Amino acid sequence: MKTVQISLNSIDTVKAFVNDITKFDFDFDLVSGRYVIDAKSIMGIFSLDLSKPIDLNVHADGENADKVLEVLKPYLI
Repeated sequence: MKTVQISLNSIDTVKAFVNDITKFDFDFDLVSGRYVIDAKSIMGIFSLDLSKPIDLNVHADGENADKVLEVLKPYLI
């Protein structure tokens, strides 16, 4: 598992983020404070405080994690 911080500060960014990660078969969790939600759930994302950076847990290893991080570059802090 790899954890990175991301920023999802607009509705268009959230939609693009969900579209990008749904292409992968791995699990993704967003962690904000004590809340943990499925990162593929657009409704779940909108329940978080998007004004702050959010931790993204990527449940992939090795080369797969590298491919995911390459796609997620626009959202990384």
